[in-house]
Amino acid sequence: MFSLSAPSRSTLKELTTLAWPVVLARLGIMTMGLTDAIVVGHYASRELAFHSLAWAPSSVVLTTAVGLMMGVQVMTARLRGEGRGDEVGAVLRRGMVYALQIGIVSMIGLMLLGPFGLMHMGLEDGLGEGASPVLMVFALSMPAYLISVAAQFFLEGLHRPKAGMVAMWVANAVNLALNIVLVPDMLGIGLHGAMASAWATFGARTALAIFLVIFILRLPEARAWGLFAKPKRDRSVEVEQIRVGVGAGSSNFIEVGAFAAMTLFAGQLGAAETASWAVVINVSAIVFMVPMGLSSATAVLVGRAYGAGDMPGVMRSGLLGIGVVTVLAFIIAVGLWLAARPVVSAYTTDPAILAIAAPALVLATLFFVADAQQVVAAQANRAAGDVVWPTLMHLLSYGIIMIPLGWWLAHRMGVDGIVWSVVVASLISGVLLTGRFLHVARRAPIVKTAG
Repeated sequence: MFSLSAPSRSTLKELTTLAWPVVLARLGIMTMGLTDAIVVGHYASRELAFHSLAWAPSSVVLTTAVGLMMGVQVMTARLRGEGRGDEVGAVLRRGMVYALQIGIVSMIGLMLLGPFGLMHMGLEDGLGEGASPVLMVFALSMPAYLISVAAQFFLEGLHRPKAGMVAMWVANAVNLALNIVLVPDMLGIGLHGAMASAWATFGARTALAIFLVIFILRLPEARAWGLFAKPKRDRSVEVEQIRVGVGAGSSNFIEVGAFAAMTLFAGQLGAAETASWAVVINVSAIVFMVPMGLSSATAVLVGRAYGAGDMPGVMRSGLLGIGVVTVLAFIIAVGLWLAARPVVSAYTTDPAILAIAAPALVLATLFFVADAQQVVAAQANRAAGDVVWPTLMHLLSYGIIMIPLGWWLAHRMGVDGIVWSVVVASLISGVLLTGRFLHVARRAPIVKTAG
């Protein structure tokens, strides 16, 4: 009978204890966007179109920017593993500076280029004009949101994810309340629809950032972590924090860009195909929050073991993370395979869309396991000091293989062809990244970050 060793049981317990609040926090991110769509959609379908079009470019920038902040989580866990807890405050201080810099650049870029892009995409008359001001408000919330991300990653790196989870769901409550009041213009201030929902998102993100920053500063350990003292310069830690962030941000950009291309290919097929793919990718994105949360938990444990020079611990933490997410993704895949039609019916009752989306969602369950494995393995690799290879493997799988394959199969098999391209890319990425992690974790014991 299969049984785990005592160290593995201890690591598994830590993984699950850390993972469930992180998973719920990531699901909270999706819930906020879903709340906006539901409230605005019930108000007016054209307003929902404005909201969706404004969200598309901001989500690409946001996902990339969140990846750039990943160094806060990994380096916090790594320094903790090295016994340098008095230096983790410097990681957060740098992270906050990066968050402001990246947030302001992202905000300005979206405000300058976003409306221009929307106006020159060949959209139906009035859509670009309606979506542009909504995009401007989304852009304004970027700095606050990235500050909240840095704070959440810091708490996760310290193995304290529950505060971030609670804050995210409080922010969801704020977002829902603001949506309910503002979208139908209950206050009579002339603000309604998608524009009002965007301001609700701004308010929720700002509240989230303020809460988390105050919470961290009020922790009894804040002074011991060095949060209130100007940190000594440590070039090796600074460079590594940036390297991890650039690697994760690049991977996020590649994946989001590749899936955006799939949406474009669906748009070339027709309205019913576009709507069907939108349902499939929305359900898949919600499912993906589970492995996203587990990938963060795995990265914290791997980073801590790596910082301590414990390569068996690195291997154990990474493989347990991959193993747990494989089981969970398989269970979710089987459940959605059985319930595909009812799930699609929750989105639409249009017979044409049901006929396309339900079989496509059944097919999509084939990539859930591989997609879950690849995101956990990628984060485990980065936490173990391997930054470049995960990005290159994502470029190969999603950029070089999935995009042309998706275009070719889409024009021969419709939405099912797009799904098959994701299946192929996810399998390749999962195998490559898991194999890469096994190679990385077998290396000789590492040198401490500070030398």
